[in-house]
Amino acid sequence: MRFDDRFLEELKARLRPSDVIGRTVKLKRQGREYVGLSPFSKERSPSFFVNDDKGFFHDFSSGKHGDIISFLQETERLSFVEAVQRLAGEAGMQLPAEDPQSAEREAKKQGLTDWMDLAQKWFAANLRRSVGKAAREYLEKRGLPEDQWERFGLGYAPNDREGLKNALIQRGAKPGDLVEAGMLISPDSGGAPYDRFRDRLMFPILDARGRIVSFGGRAMNPDDRAKYLNGPESPLFHKGATLYGLPEARRILGAESRGEQGIIVVEGYMDVIACQRAGLPAVAPMGTALTEEQMERLWRVSAEPVLCFDGDAAGLRAAYRSIERSLPLLKSGRSFRFALLDAGQDPDDILRDKGAPALRHALSETRPFIEVLFRREAEAEPLDTPERKAGLKGRLRQAASAIQDKDLAEQYRRDLFERFDALFPRQQQQQTFQQGGRPGPGGRWRGPPPKLGQTAEGAQAMQALFRSIEPVAAALAHGAVDDPERMDDHLEAIARHGFGDPALDGLAQELVRLRFSGQSLDSAAIRRHLAHSGHDALMHEVEKAAAKSGAPFLAADKPLGEARIRWSQAFDALTRVAALEQALASAKSDAHKAFDNSAFTLVKAERDALRRAIKTGTIWEDAASS
Repeated sequence: MRFDDRFLEELKARLRPSDVIGRTVKLKRQGREYVGLSPFSKERSPSFFVNDDKGFFHDFSSGKHGDIISFLQETERLSFVEAVQRLAGEAGMQLPAEDPQSAEREAKKQGLTDWMDLAQKWFAANLRRSVGKAAREYLEKRGLPEDQWERFGLGYAPNDREGLKNALIQRGAKPGDLVEAGMLISPDSGGAPYDRFRDRLMFPILDARGRIVSFGGRAMNPDDRAKYLNGPESPLFHKGATLYGLPEARRILGAESRGEQGIIVVEGYMDVIACQRAGLPAVAPMGTALTEEQMERLWRVSAEPVLCFDGDAAGLRAAYRSIERSLPLLKSGRSFRFALLDAGQDPDDILRDKGAPALRHALSETRPFIEVLFRREAEAEPLDTPERKAGLKGRLRQAASAIQDKDLAEQYRRDLFERFDALFPRQQQQQTFQQGGRPGPGGRWRGPPPKLGQTAEGAQAMQALFRSIEPVAAALAHGAVDDPERMDDHLEAIARHGFGDPALDGLAQELVRLRFSGQSLDSAAIRRHLAHSGHDALMHEVEKAAAKSGAPFLAADKPLGEARIRWSQAFDALTRVAALEQALASAKSDAHKAFDNSAFTLVKAERDALRRAIKTGTIWEDAASS
């Protein structure tokens, strides 16, 4: 749809920016302007200004500038057309018709929408009447209080063949229109139309503009063949393009997360409601796998939507189907992450049993797309023969080639083959796996890996791919990216030892290469380079692990000079552990008798003390006192 300049100017003239923006940002008049806290970044002092006379906003903290249309695009993730349509409704302006046929279709759709609104009100009223007792008891059992029913538009369709039909016809509706909207069924035999939804808890389905376009119904009778029933395709409702809960998810994204929280895709209506009650922007497809059109809608809202599935076999199969459909569409800035919940748990269960904080935590524990893709291919068959190992390599190559973006396809191919090499290490590494895994600081694996059902060799090797990153090592890597100059006195040591965790070896080598390249790259430039070179997912995991470390040099209020000293002290401790490990290994070998027994004991004691300090976090206290 196109809008000419006259229409847009009239639209902006009818609406004051302070009124539109003031619904999202708390504004205070300051002279001829309004001021408030930025909706785009976290700040304590207001630097966000709105000027009604000039018709714009300006945010000094993020540099964003625009009018009321771009404000809705930024804060609610609307497209330009959706933002204009929303504002035109508020301003009482009729949208321009592209041609007479379009105007006729739009008028027809508006009439059907009006009947949808009346149907929702009728369903909502029935939920509170005696006929809706079973539905109310069901909602009580599911832990959804009455004060939330209106928020989500819930209702009840009585077990009456013509209840809704008669109620709307009395208001002037034509049966044919109600059939076209999907609320009635017209029998093939030619008899009178009857209600589609009977004895069901009703959920209104809204389009991106917040209009009711269909309904979903949950059967109250456990013997009903269809537990959930959605309305059919109609002039209003296109199942493959609609996401349940999208308008509310956008509002949560715009009002709460300031762009930091990605949109979450769950599997059902009640899961969406549970997430949104916990302040999480969740949506659900219409009972089927995500379509390409739904993925495009998600990517307009978030660069990396989170796909949430049960962690059981059925949930993994659903995750793998999503991978298959989305793989060709991936691009830089367009991917997915996965949240695999404990088997048998869904978001609604977690909210009801453990509360909102537990649900938010569960959905923050996500895995990057490539990790779940590799897991899918590695679990396709046992990897106990050369032929099957070669088969895995072929599947990895085929998966990477399915990505239409050639640069990204090449990066995926490299990363997948690196994971393949880690899965089948050389003989020395295999011996280490047989002894319990490749040790990082602390000498053993951190956190339980997923159970893959492979051979013992494969299961142990897969631990290297799915374990969590050592928090102290992650803090060192995070600090190096934040302030690259702090690496300069330690480049050779970083090249030899990395950051003390084998999972970060590739990242360490890339940072060393960048510093030796002579390029003057600040933190932002390094992060962009790492994202383009395939380290974006790893950096996400680094930041999560570093947040658990308690590293003082990551504190925003720490003076730069002191932060660099504390970082260096922590790095020296980790490299000291590596040196002691090497000395002890030499002392144990038959060819090198480096120490007598007393010296060996002292070195081992120092190594163990450093390990404990790293593991418990007392390394920061020791560094402060040294």
